[in-house]
Amino acid sequence: MDVNLLAPDTGRARISGVDVQKDPNTVRSLIGLAGQYAAVDETLTGRENLIMVGRLYRLGAKLAKARAGESLERLGLVEAADRPVKAYSGGMRRRLDLGASLVGRPRVLILDEPTTGLDPRTRLDMWAFIRDLVAGGTTVLLTTQYLEEADQLADHSIVIDRGQVIASGASAELKARLGSDLIAVEVRAAELDRATAALAGIGCGAPVIDQARAQITIPVCDPVHDLMAALRTLDAAEIVPVDLGLRRPSLDDVFLSLTGRSTGDDDLAAR
Repeated sequence: MDVNLLAPDTGRARISGVDVQKDPNTVRSLIGLAGQYAAVDETLTGRENLIMVGRLYRLGAKLAKARAGESLERLGLVEAADRPVKAYSGGMRRRLDLGASLVGRPRVLILDEPTTGLDPRTRLDMWAFIRDLVAGGTTVLLTTQYLEEADQLADHSIVIDRGQVIASGASAELKARLGSDLIAVEVRAAELDRATAALAGIGCGAPVIDQARAQITIPVCDPVHDLMAALRTLDAAEIVPVDLGLRRPSLDDVFLSLTGRSTGDDDLAAR
């Protein structure tokens, strides 16, 4: 990863106390990167890919081979280590790509949407592996538009919208902004405006409307009373909800309340 391709317009960046512009070579030795798509050579075996990365880190041949073996074992790829990568599944390629980022034993690991396209089981395995890295002392910078992922993994989250930081803090702090439990009401799209008008005044905060999901989210201070009031109001308006329930706030709710839209809209990521 080249950390000095573009000069910053303003400001400075340091990684582990090292200035990115003044000492880029040291910075390169401190970081690892796993991008959104697996950057592996399909014609090589898994082991050969990792050894090659080790040599690019200027490790000796013996050490590069040893580090490759450690990464393969850690990621559960030992049995497939000597097969060409073109025979790997998508999840295996993503794990191999992550293994490549670990060969240099980086202090800081940058993961760009590492679970995009993974099946649920492989995603959970990846989450467990990231937790192990953090427990072992690695600092992980994770970008993701899956806010459940941020909620599960991040000690500190920064929400970016249209290139601007709009909120930051621990997950609990961000969710506390909404202040209470939520009633989530999903209706047919054609009835969204009518349902929104009918539910006005219920709860203890302004409702948030998700047009894409035809969903109304209402902060409540008296959960049972407000939930029953919502049911009576919808019934009186002859609106049958597709789904209705009481739940705790999520980071998706935080993003929606801050931006007025869900994370997938306009292909913008919350990071």
